[in-house]
Amino acid sequence: MKILLVDDEKDAVELLGFRLQVNNYEVITAYNGQEALERINAENPDLIILDIIMPVMDGFEVLRRIRNDLNTKYIPVIMLTARLDSASIFKAQELGSTSYLMKPIDIDELLKLIKLNI
Repeated sequence: MKILLVDDEKDAVELLGFRLQVNNYEVITAYNGQEALERINAENPDLIILDIIMPVMDGFEVLRRIRNDLNTKYIPVIMLTARLDSASIFKAQELGSTSYLMKPIDIDELLKLIKLNI
C-alpha cells in the first residue's frame, strides 16, 4: 500500500515516514500543497495523510482539489494537524476528509485509522 505523507515539517515527515515504512507501507512525501497534487497525479497513492497548515497551498485547498478530480476523489484522506478548533474539523469533514487526527501524533491511533480506511 502506497501512502502519500504531506507536511511542511520535514522532521515530522521523516519520523512518521520511518514509522510507516517499519509497518510495511510504501511512503512518498510532499512538503507543500502544490507538491502534494503533483505527487498524487504521478504516484496514485492508496491513502493520503495531509497537514492543513502549509505553504504554497493549504491542506483544505488540496483536499478540495482531490475531491473535485474524478481520478482522485475516492482516495482516503486523513487530515493531520495541530488545529484543534471545531471550525477546522467541520471544514475538513465538509470537504470530504476520511478522518481527522490531531498532532502530536499517536502512531498507534494513526495505524488503526489507516487500516480502517484502506
